[in-house]
Amino acid sequence: MSMYVDEYKRKLVSADEAARAVKSGDWVDYGQFAGQVIAFDAALAKRVDELQDVKVRGVMRVVGGPAIVAADPEAKTFNFMSWHVSGGERKLCDQNLCHYIPMVYRELPVYYERDCHVDVASSQVSPMDDHGYFFFGLQNSATKAAFDKARIRVVEVNSAQPVVYGGNGECIHISQVDFIIEHESALPQLKAAPLSDVDKKVAGFIVPLIEDGSCVQLGVGGMPNAVGSAIAHSDLKDLGLHTEMLVDAMVDMVEAGRVTGKNKTLDKGKIVYTFGLGSQKLYDFIHKNPQVACYPVNYTNYPNNIATNDKVVAINNLVEMDLFGQACSESAGFRHISGTGGQLDFGEGAYFSKGGKGFLCFSATFTDKEGNLKSRLRPMLTEGAIVTTHRAVTNYVVTEFGIVNLKGRSTWERAEALISIAHPQFHDELIKEAQKMNIWRKSNKK
Repeated sequence: MSMYVDEYKRKLVSADEAARAVKSGDWVDYGQFAGQVIAFDAALAKRVDELQDVKVRGVMRVVGGPAIVAADPEAKTFNFMSWHVSGGERKLCDQNLCHYIPMVYRELPVYYERDCHVDVASSQVSPMDDHGYFFFGLQNSATKAAFDKARIRVVEVNSAQPVVYGGNGECIHISQVDFIIEHESALPQLKAAPLSDVDKKVAGFIVPLIEDGSCVQLGVGGMPNAVGSAIAHSDLKDLGLHTEMLVDAMVDMVEAGRVTGKNKTLDKGKIVYTFGLGSQKLYDFIHKNPQVACYPVNYTNYPNNIATNDKVVAINNLVEMDLFGQACSESAGFRHISGTGGQLDFGEGAYFSKGGKGFLCFSATFTDKEGNLKSRLRPMLTEGAIVTTHRAVTNYVVTEFGIVNLKGRSTWERAEALISIAHPQFHDELIKEAQKMNIWRKSNKK
């Protein structure tokens, strides 16, 4: 490290000094997931009265809103945007203080290359190693792509960020950095909710369809986590992991001896992911772990790469589905909830994998604010709801009432299959709507 010490000292500045590099009209990237900057954000917030029209991008800020939003509650100076909305950011969206940026996740690095302007890129990183490299820690995603496009590059060194080896695009050299900030803070933790009976029932339908040697992807949310937990307690053997998000349930799978990766075709033996979010247990697991490889999202989520491995099993949540098999996973009507994420990427990749399966999971019902039971399976999606997964991509659909495969099925077959896994209370109503929509045959089962 000695040969880089002087350069480090020259580039080491206060957060306030680094924030002075931002000019009115600039586009600023805050890093992604657990790597979003804190000290740099607070310093930039102090300049609320000096600047105009500063656009800031982030991804899934888990703990609290950015300081720039708190300092500018009418959004006169800062315009905050997110590639994937967290629970806290959802509340900001409700107040028109955060705006979602639609994307196909596998394309995100290419967006930066072709379509996104970046003046200042920032991210948390691990401390510099002996070779002059800072690791982006838990997140790879499109971080390096944003830095490559930026005019000014700021790293916020946090010793809590794990050192996570490649793959590719997992680090940046000091020669490519303009400003270094040092800031110690605990990493945000995304703790899995306790498993519900519905989660366990859904997992009970999926796990028997997973074979030894399968390659697993788990999405965000309780149901994918429930499947991971069930796998950990199963007798499945020699599983692989190729996923966008690395989660605690996957650590459980490894520690239970379910994961070897020996049957993977791509990155044999490696646990491949593009970002990690979970508890400290997960962060400790991936720190300097040679079994783990972190890649940019245009590698992990590229359907051809996913399909290279055999028996890919992709498990993702959704908000609601209609009788055509269109899945909405990112909004409740006009209200934005989360984002597209990798659901589409892994749905396509899993199906083209030899022996692969893509599962979309949801609880059949929810209770509204008035205490009324409502079906998540609807004749048509709620007005304003966003189609996350095209009906032709939808493979297996799972609720606590069963599992159906929509591939190769006509509109009436889909309606019949989906109604069979809806809450029984809504069967007659859904059949009547299907009849009105001309997707119900007289010979259909009642």
